Amino acid sequence: MIRRCIPWPDKRLRTAAAEVDAITDEVRAVWDDMIDTMEAMPGVGMGAPQIGVMLRLAVIDASTARGQVVRMANPEVLHASVQPRSHEEASPNLPGVHAEISRPRAVTVRFMNADGEVEERDFVGLWATSVQHQIDHLNGVMYFDHLSKTKRDMLLRRAKKFAGKPG
Repeated sequence: MIRRCIPWPDKRLRTAAAEVDAITDEVRAVWDDMIDTMEAMPGVGMGAPQIGVMLRLAVIDASTARGQVVRMANPEVLHASVQPRSHEEASPNLPGVHAEISRPRAVTVRFMNADGEVEERDFVGLWATSVQHQIDHLNGVMYFDHLSKTKRDMLLRRAKKFAGKPG
């Protein structure tokens, strides 16, 4: 089911999500809804807080063919490369704006997978960017928090203007 993305500045987007103790049918249903919502955007990832579910759940699929979704519970970065990678990032929670964000080009992430097992996996390029972006959402951080105050203020002003335009 495609879910509504909660609009900025909803306080849930600034709240750290709760740890997931086990992979349950409820967790699987949330992941499925997140995947449907991500595909409808279309996007390369989604964190559960984006749809108002305050659990540390994320999905990413940065494949070109699609259908390579990684489901994660409680993801955490264990190691990040020194080499940066810049990418245009955006969020359905703040439509109409985007910004170039620099993040580590590669990361090693530990998470609980769909089978309830703890897994460590390396992500590179767009996969790495997306997983870091989603972990930020789980921590109550938005992509524009990585910008300077001036650039962040400009982006938020543009977003307000966009939000005021008839759809």
